[in-house]
Amino acid sequence: MALPMGMSKKKALVFGVSGQDGSLLARLLLAKGYEVHGTSRDAETSSFGSLDALAIKDKVHLHSTIPTDFRSVLQTVDRVSPDEIYNLAGQSSVGLSFHQPVETLESIATSTLNILEVIRFLGLSAKFYSAGSSECFGDTGERPADETTPFHPQSPYAVAKATAFWQVANYRESYNLFACTGVLFNHESPLRPSRFVTRKIAAGAAKIYKSGGGVLELGDLSVMRDWGWAPEYVEAMWAMLQLDRPEDFVIATGQVSRLQDFVAHVFSQLGMNWQDHVRVNENLLRPSEIRCGFGDASKARKLLNWSAKVTMPEIARRLVRAELSRLDGQQNCKGLGL
Repeated sequence: MALPMGMSKKKALVFGVSGQDGSLLARLLLAKGYEVHGTSRDAETSSFGSLDALAIKDKVHLHSTIPTDFRSVLQTVDRVSPDEIYNLAGQSSVGLSFHQPVETLESIATSTLNILEVIRFLGLSAKFYSAGSSECFGDTGERPADETTPFHPQSPYAVAKATAFWQVANYRESYNLFACTGVLFNHESPLRPSRFVTRKIAAGAAKIYKSGGGVLELGDLSVMRDWGWAPEYVEAMWAMLQLDRPEDFVIATGQVSRLQDFVAHVFSQLGMNWQDHVRVNENLLRPSEIRCGFGDASKARKLLNWSAKVTMPEIARRLVRAELSRLDGQQNCKGLGL
């Protein structure tokens, strides 16, 4: 993308660039002509598999940064001097947060606070995006959550995300920073780690299909979620930082499905009956569980001109195709449908 004479590239700094959202966001920013910088705790030894899968690793400037260490964050931000900062770092598993509550809180809340304080301390005009989570709402019941819905976190992960949300709001109001939070509902892609249930289901079903049999153990199949397509959701992140003033947004499809329905769609793609291969394992149940969670992205449609196009049935199809490609040795973005 050629820039007009005398005009320099925008610079973006992505904390947590190696994850699903970080890598997809980096690809989007590169396509828009940004100079993209990304962080990892140890950039020299990290694998950056997602960046490799998207064929963009050599296009991203990588920095070793510990988000929970203020000095480390300060050095990286000062060195890069970015126009936009995206914080997508932190422990990202709800289930794991029950076993690692302290690490979860520190990796999310302390990291967010450090970045905000660095922006304030350096007097930067950089725009800041913080990755929020629909988990903050807890059960939404029969009505979708929007930006006015109160928080009722039901996991250490959700508590940490709620803490970060209010930190961003406080710095925005106290120091007039351009700082906003995207409260994203579940968003999936083949770049999800295998511990996430959507990837676990698609990978498990593909292996059963290829091997001719097997059993997939899951937890509560009656929970209901709003599943979107992650490549679309990073577009909303970017759009939030293009506004003239900072606003928080709920990002969601507005459609809710049972986990059982997702499982059924996945197995049907392979011509199998899920009931022949899925067993509920009570050891996989969480101490507390959100029964139903879905969102209303009307504000995003109005102010960002953003709306979700890919919904659960198509997501299930794409994830299955990606897992079959993985089993056939195709790990690139074409094979993964990205």
